[in-house]
Amino acid sequence: MASESLERELAAVLGGRGLCVQSCDSEPAGELPAPVRLRRNVCYVVLAVFLNEQDEVLLIQEAKKECHGSWYLPAGRMEPGETIVEALQREVKEEAGLHCEPLTLLSVEERGPSWIRFVFLAHPTGGVLKTSKEADAESLQAGWYPRTSLPTPLRAHDILHLVELAARYRHQARHPLILPQELPCSLICQRLVATFTSVQTVWVLVSTMGVPHLPITACGFTPMEQRGGIKMAILRLLQECLTLHHLAVETKGLLGLQHLGKDHTDGICLNVLVTVTFRNPGIQNEPPKVRSENFFWWKVMEEDLQSQLLQRLQESSVVPVNR
Repeated sequence: MASESLERELAAVLGGRGLCVQSCDSEPAGELPAPVRLRRNVCYVVLAVFLNEQDEVLLIQEAKKECHGSWYLPAGRMEPGETIVEALQREVKEEAGLHCEPLTLLSVEERGPSWIRFVFLAHPTGGVLKTSKEADAESLQAGWYPRTSLPTPLRAHDILHLVELAARYRHQARHPLILPQELPCSLICQRLVATFTSVQTVWVLVSTMGVPHLPITACGFTPMEQRGGIKMAILRLLQECLTLHHLAVETKGLLGLQHLGKDHTDGICLNVLVTVTFRNPGIQNEPPKVRSENFFWWKVMEEDLQSQLLQRLQESSVVPVNR
């Protein structure tokens, strides 16, 4: 029965669906997990990349004093009480005059758990493009510009990589369409699909604290976890059950994320694909020994799940997480 439950959970995560977060299997030492609150201890930013059939990019001209007149992609901070998609739609309407729908999450950028930016590929569904006659405190105007000939000055050149990422995704999608799932969470945490592979066999790390489940690690706000980024919470959990000095751990990217933003639940849960390998593999056909009774390696036997996992791993079919 435990195997069937794990198969359902893994299938949901691989399908980009959310799962309720009941508790965390790892928390930062010496730090009481504080509920996440926008404008208090976290900042979430949304950003949209639009590409039309003429290979043009939608840009807005900034009205803010510190970057007045420069050009950027529609972006802004989330407000308390918003879902991620609602924040994206509000920012695009305010800055560009357009209604929109997100197509997929393109990337997640972080500077530690207290600052996270969600980048989407989106498409317009209505509205009227903002002109200089409608200039206000949100933006001066918006316009479509050739992807290879953007206006200057740009507010920052970080958007060039994001525009190219969107163009590559439109040409050949690296991962399935992934959108935020609206489920409440009080903390910033990560649900791990931590894998070990050998030939065509895949093992996944499972927590036995309660009903067997994919382990969840809470992100901390200590200076060390802020400097190290959200990967620190992953390493912390793995260190609690594995001997890491002879292992290599790689965060491949996101399989999905969940957030609600209603009723003061500003936390997020990132579903993260992680690989664990031996630094000197040799002929190691079994996963590394677990040194905690609270975890074990589960051998994925269901053929479709095994095939999906191997494909996602081999093709890095995930949303990238960047610092």
